[in-house]
Amino acid sequence: MIIKNAMSVVPQKVEGVEGTEVRWVIDGNDGAPTFAMRIFDIQPGGYTPLHTHDWEHEVYVLEGECEVTSAEDSKRAKAGDAVFVPGGELHQFRNTGGTLLRVMCLVPIVQSGGAACGK
Repeated sequence: MIIKNAMSVVPQKVEGVEGTEVRWVIDGNDGAPTFAMRIFDIQPGGYTPLHTHDWEHEVYVLEGECEVTSAEDSKRAKAGDAVFVPGGELHQFRNTGGTLLRVMCLVPIVQSGGAACGK
């Protein structure tokens, strides 16, 4: 068993956008065979890239509020909300509030090589 403080993990800048950092809290380096856990910190006005990929992911809004955009529409999410993004769906998270947006995101680990999706 591993217990670690998520905020003790050094954040990394997300390429191609301003105001967004990610912490890879648990991944294959910790021996996790199936899922990786990430924490994204998105500053007011910041966002993730508008992108798509083959894998699903689950996102839990820890604090703040955001707009989640897909190819079809945009929806609002706030602290306490859970978001499911199916594989293949175009998506983006944008901080629309005046405070930090912090979300936890779970993604599958690629079984060949043990690297987490998106890493």
